[in-house]
Amino acid sequence: MSRLELASDRLRAALEGLERAVAARPPAGDETTHLQGRIVELEAERGRLVEKVAALEEELAAQAGLTEDVENRLDGAIGEIRAALART
Repeated sequence: MSRLELASDRLRAALEGLERAVAARPPAGDETTHLQGRIVELEAERGRLVEKVAALEEELAAQAGLTEDVENRLDGAIGEIRAALART
């Protein structure tokens, strides 16, 4: 499992735990308004984090393609070196 997936899983677990804690706590007066505001803030932060994870996943996919290209070039260069050494 990649670091990105681990971080995403930890974030998801933390947010779910927070949501359970907020849901389990009985609201009272001004605290209800405060908690509702906090929930809105956390939902916005969650949205930003989800977007960031998506961007990181795209970057990971692009880097995987680049890695494959480099690997193919190195394999070709190694093949050429071996062929040249075999001729001598």
